Amino acid sequence: MSKRVLTTESGAPVADNQNSASAGVGGPLLIQDQHLLEKLARFNRERIPERVVHARGSGAYGHFEVTDDVTGFTHADFLSEIGKRTEVFLRFSTVADSLGGADAVRDPRGFAVKFYTEEGNYDLVGNNTPVFFIKDPIKFPDFIHSQKRDPFTGKQEPDNVWDFWAHAPEATHQVTWLMGDRGIPASYRHMNGYGSHTYQWTNAQGEAFFVKYHFKTNQGIRCLSADQAAELVGKDANSHQTDLLQAIERGVHPSWTLYVQIMPAAEAADYRFNPFDLTKVWPHKDYPLQRVGRLVLDRNPDNVFAEVEQAAFSPNNFVPGIGPSPDKMLQGRLFAYADAHRYRLGVNHTLLAVNAPKAVPGGAQNYGRDGLMAVNGQGRGAKNYEPNSYDGPVETGRPLSAPLAVAGHTGNHEAPLHTKDDHFFQAGELYRLMSQEEKSRLIANIAGGLSQVSRDDVIEKNLAHFHAADPEYGKRVEEAVRALRED
Repeated sequence: MSKRVLTTESGAPVADNQNSASAGVGGPLLIQDQHLLEKLARFNRERIPERVVHARGSGAYGHFEVTDDVTGFTHADFLSEIGKRTEVFLRFSTVADSLGGADAVRDPRGFAVKFYTEEGNYDLVGNNTPVFFIKDPIKFPDFIHSQKRDPFTGKQEPDNVWDFWAHAPEATHQVTWLMGDRGIPASYRHMNGYGSHTYQWTNAQGEAFFVKYHFKTNQGIRCLSADQAAELVGKDANSHQTDLLQAIERGVHPSWTLYVQIMPAAEAADYRFNPFDLTKVWPHKDYPLQRVGRLVLDRNPDNVFAEVEQAAFSPNNFVPGIGPSPDKMLQGRLFAYADAHRYRLGVNHTLLAVNAPKAVPGGAQNYGRDGLMAVNGQGRGAKNYEPNSYDGPVETGRPLSAPLAVAGHTGNHEAPLHTKDDHFFQAGELYRLMSQEEKSRLIANIAGGLSQVSRDDVIEKNLAHFHAADPEYGKRVEEAVRALRED
């Protein structure tokens, strides 16, 4: 059997891939060696800008199957009948570190699902925690800067991390999650995923509901202590990638059961917590979990760069029956995620196989044209404007979701306070749910970082947050920090 011929980018056969062309034996190399120059030039351009956040990631393909009837709440087609299956791609990630970072670190995990529905791609972008550190997107760049490597020292600095949290009391709830037992998942398979934000569902009658998504792992929750994680990082910095890849390759297909909490839109205004505050949860006793379906991962990507690194998730990718809520963080991400991909991958990133909608033969139907790597093939008389008289794609006139009511004056407003809204109540509730052993590990994790902070006033501000959440919580953190600083 004859072997395939190695070629240049232009398709010409390569005569010698071992020796560069030179001016005589042992002489300087020749600029006319097109194959050499092309290889080096292409090599220099192999890397694209990494994600500013969620840079280190893993992913896999699979499917989502509806197991329960939710048509009373949404007319989304992929949720329209029990047994219906939709292909998905799921990307897991750490948040703060760079592409070369380790997997087994104390950090939230991204949990981003792309549903390739018959009505277009639906992207559900969340984390492995139901809450987040902040509730207004204007603070997001500052938050991430505080968690990233310091410009001077080149490493993550406890001073920066805890100084930001000292000035962001709303972070106390998420800090309690992060420093608790679930702060370092044992693998991507052994953690839950959450939509985190509040979204809107609309049914066929036009009734609106607000929802929160919960993906419960069917493998069971497994987490690592700080010591176990440090040992694992030393053995395999890519531990979570290794685990996911090998599990699927040997036929062990990880799965999650999707539940939702559903709030009739009319109840939002008077709910005891602001239902659109990303630092808050909806207690299950108020809005119980309702099962929707099962998500299964059963196929690894063929090329991590092409499919995982270039996968683009944008929470503004909705389908009919699903839309946004007034959640401020969600509203900011509706712009920021899509714009990040336009920067990293170019305006035609939706033409890449992992991002292309499977619902529309030949790709998305619109009047976007040109740009870097334009390969949409819409030429030969096709018009690039709308409306037109040449049978181009037209609007439907049917909104994807119900309109959101607005009132008042424009301005830089704080979120409205509900009866139980403060920065600390739910953090205290979470602490009080923990066993004594869980509390002890939480205290040790917080004190280990906070005791490294160089400024006493920053320490005191953070201690005040834990005292406000629960007196015992604050007292134990304060004593643990003092003991470590006195050593």
